[in-house]
Amino acid sequence: MDRLQAMETFTRVVEAGGFKRAAETLGVLPSTVTKTIKDLEAHLGVQLLNRTTRAVSITDAGLRYYDSSKAILREVEAAEGAVGKGTGAVRGTVRAGMPPSLARYFIIPALSHFTARFPGIGIDLQLGDAVVDLVQQGIDCVIRAGEPQPSSLVLRRLGAFHWYVCASPAYLERHGEPLGIAALRDHLAVGYADSRTGRPTSWAFQDGDQLHPVSMKTRVTVNDTDGYVAAGVAGLGLIRAASYMVRRQLAEGRLVRILPELEAPAVPLSLLYPQSRHLSPAVRAFIDWCVEVIGTEAKNW
Repeated sequence: MDRLQAMETFTRVVEAGGFKRAAETLGVLPSTVTKTIKDLEAHLGVQLLNRTTRAVSITDAGLRYYDSSKAILREVEAAEGAVGKGTGAVRGTVRAGMPPSLARYFIIPALSHFTARFPGIGIDLQLGDAVVDLVQQGIDCVIRAGEPQPSSLVLRRLGAFHWYVCASPAYLERHGEPLGIAALRDHLAVGYADSRTGRPTSWAFQDGDQLHPVSMKTRVTVNDTDGYVAAGVAGLGLIRAASYMVRRQLAEGRLVRILPELEAPAVPLSLLYPQSRHLSPAVRAFIDWCVEVIGTEAKNW
């Protein structure tokens, strides 16, 4: 039994959530994956996975073995990458998580430059805002908005964005323009439901050292950032969106920024990744590139 290959197969089953999906990602038959896991469990003398007709779950011993296997596989990838780096050929796959809006506006449009610079690196983007266990999910790094909770993850600050309150010209023609915080209560807003909690997000404005929360009336609520901006353009209410998300609509006149004198706390963007003695050259290259791309864009936010 090739133990390194068995480790890779096992970690893929855990991350894919089943034998069939793991086999698809590995390009082998499900029976091959099943036999590899059985041989591995026999070799170790422990059960790594619980199998039922509907699902596969990891045992306590399996979780410990998964953590160790991922660390070993990262070390192997780092060693191979270090050799490749000497020849200018960094290789590997990077699994990165990030909010869909950041991927859509910045990472994906610029990704061809990264792949041209590093043709040996494959990118697997996991788009979403949900908080995930990077080790458990096999994710190399994540980009997150807001102040991260204290953790053992390494943090690199990418920049920060501001909130813009906007409305369509049609909305302002019908309802007039609010001239202060108090006037917002007489207006409609498009509601935005946090995809992680399902609860609507609130508005808050900074006035010196004071933070003023504002409760807005809503008739339409969405849980997607593109839909949220589109609802604002359609005149369904005021929106408060990340500055980078409405740049094009503002430039084209489809949205108008209102109350620019009201400041909301800036929202930091951070890149986080697990601590490791030897960070894979592929992951390091991707992290450095993200810092470069978003750091440059953030100057215009």
